[in-house]
Formats: sequence, structure tokens, C-alpha cells
Amino acid sequence: MAKCCRQLSTGMYGVRILAGALMLFSFFVSSYGTGMAAPLARTHMEESVVAASRPHLPWDGPRTGPAGAAEKKIAMICEDLRNGGILGVAKGVQEAADVMGWQISVFDAGGTPGGRARATADAIAMAPDSLILVGSDANTMTSILVPFDHQGIPIVGWHVGPTPGPMVDSPIAMNISTDPIEVARITASAAVVASKGKAGVVIFTDSNFEIASTKAKAMAEVIKSCEGCTLLEIRDVPISQSAGIIPEVIHELISKHGNRWTYALAINDIYFDYAVPELIKAGEVSRKIYFLSAGDGSPSAFMRIRTGVFQTATVAEPLNLHGWQLVDELNRLMANEPVSGYIAPVHLVTPENIIHNGKHHSQYDPDNGYRDIYRNIWKREGQ
Repeated sequence: MAKCCRQLSTGMYGVRILAGALMLFSFFVSSYGTGMAAPLARTHMEESVVAASRPHLPWDGPRTGPAGAAEKKIAMICEDLRNGGILGVAKGVQEAADVMGWQISVFDAGGTPGGRARATADAIAMAPDSLILVGSDANTMTSILVPFDHQGIPIVGWHVGPTPGPMVDSPIAMNISTDPIEVARITASAAVVASKGKAGVVIFTDSNFEIASTKAKAMAEVIKSCEGCTLLEIRDVPISQSAGIIPEVIHELISKHGNRWTYALAINDIYFDYAVPELIKAGEVSRKIYFLSAGDGSPSAFMRIRTGVFQTATVAEPLNLHGWQLVDELNRLMANEPVSGYIAPVHLVTPENIIHNGKHHSQYDPDNGYRDIYRNIWKREGQ
């Protein structure tokens, strides 16, 4: 069995949210809906960033559903538990499963094709009542999910595709995620606004995952739409190999771009875990490089933002909440009901709001009562 900084410009956050902010935000999203890099006023980006930075958003998810099923065996395949986002979701699943009284068996694929095959074989061998995929790309998993599909085993996933919500023509019923395109656009917009429209940007992505490529493309479009910004390059680095590759890449980028490189955007915080030591070694030349991440809000990212070490923002996914949602969606499927289709709103974590929505200040955990709401749906009050 597989083993189970610095601050953004303060002016950006001092802007009052006007009555028309939501309309501006909708305009921002629709302006890019065609996939074209349409020009957009920096003030409109600023309003969008302010809206995404607000803490204490109320719960806007489901409030009704089937009572919790009892004594279920759930297999959970995690793409790579070294990834903080995946680990955070897995912990949320376990927390919710404990409330349900379900047994969770965890299989770590280790980020490799062989690991995925082994984890999937071990998972089907336990004859689970349902399956959770955390972080694996749906396209690469389709063929090895056939046995689950043939046996009618319900499957839900986290970050398994480029679009959140129900999945059509897939053995996976639901992809739980914030909207990756919106996440990417907010991240890139924050860099544009903080740089006053003069950012020199390198984007880090992993083309092994469709969701990562989608984020990188959306970030690139925003930077290209900024007249005074420069997209220096998009660097493709497999997340599973980032520890070994990123140190050399950082020195190469500094040598290649010099002072033109002022902002690094990434599809995941993990790249910055290995970039920071190299930038510290680089000394003076690296002191004006700022990090912003389009996911997932790892504890190390929170520490960098809180202490002002290079990273200024991350679009933090509600990882623990997503774990509870995975359990809820499976419960609906096992009761022969449709998934809720809920998509959590985008939240940008900054030095100004990092003290909110996180009991231990190292993870974004919305203070919106979602645990009690799900307990009420499942008829598990008091547990």
C-alpha cells in the first residue's frame, strides 16, 4: 500500500470600495472572457484586488442536503503530499470524515506516473465506497480510473481540471476548486497595481497539469495588457522536481534579466520555498523581486507574507473547507443526489489582512461557520 517581505503598496489597500466595485469587478472578468488580452485601466484592477482582499465573507454555499451516510470506506489518492495545498485538503477531508464516522485510507502518488498507478491499484483493491482525488490531473488519470467507473464507485476531485464544478463526460463527478482563471487574474492584477504598472514578470508553471497551464496563460494575458509591464518569460518547472531545479533556475534568471526582473508570479507557493534561499544568497540584485502566488496559501507562504520576506501575496484556497466539501459532495453522490456545484470565492492574502480568517495565522480558514453548516446538513450536530 502506498504511504498513506515586503508589503504591497499601501495605497492599493487604502482605496475605498465604492458602490460600483462589484460592477467593475464583473467588467474586469468579462473583459478577459474571450481569452484576449484586452487593455484594462489600472484603477479597475485595483478595485478587483481590493474586493478579493476583503476578510470575513459570509458563507454562500449549500445549506441543505442528505443526512450523513454511516460507516463508509473512502479511498483518497493524493498526487504528492509534499505539496502544502494537497496536504491541507487531505487534513480537511480527515477532519470531516471523523465527523461522519467514515474510514479514510490515504494513498500518496508521490508526483510520478508509477506512483499514480500504484496508488490507484491499492485504492481499488480495498473496495472503497467512493474515491477522492487530490491534485491529480483528470486527463492523466482517466484510463486508470476505469475500474472505479465500471464498479459504479463515485469519484470527486480537488484541482483535477482547469474548470471548477461538475465534470462532463468524466468518471469524476465534481472538480472542487476556486475559479483558476479568476485566481490567476487577481494575482497578476495585484502585481500590476503594486508596481504602478511597471512590473517585469517571470511566471512559474507546470505544464503537466492543465489547471497550471490555464493559470499561467491567464496571468500572462493580464501582464501583457499592462502597457508599462513586461512579461520576461514563462518558466515551466515540474512541481515534483522544483526542489532540485528552482535553485539553478533562479540564478539563471537573475543573470539573464538582471534588474528588469521585479515580480515572480507562480501557480503554486511551493516554487518560492526553494527560490527564497537562492535570492538571499544573490544579495543586492535580488532585493527588488517580489513574489505573488496564484495558490494555494501554504504555511510557508503565510510566514513569508507576515514577515516581509519576498512574498507579498498569495491567493489562498480554503483548503480545509475544500476537504469538508469533498466529503459533502461524496455524501450527496452516495445518496443518489447531484453534487452541490459550490465554488468558493477567491481570496487574496496580503500583509494587511493576514491576521484574519486563520486561527493559527498559517492557513486561510474562512471564519464563516462552514463546519457547523455542514454538520447541520449531515445531521451530525455536536460532533
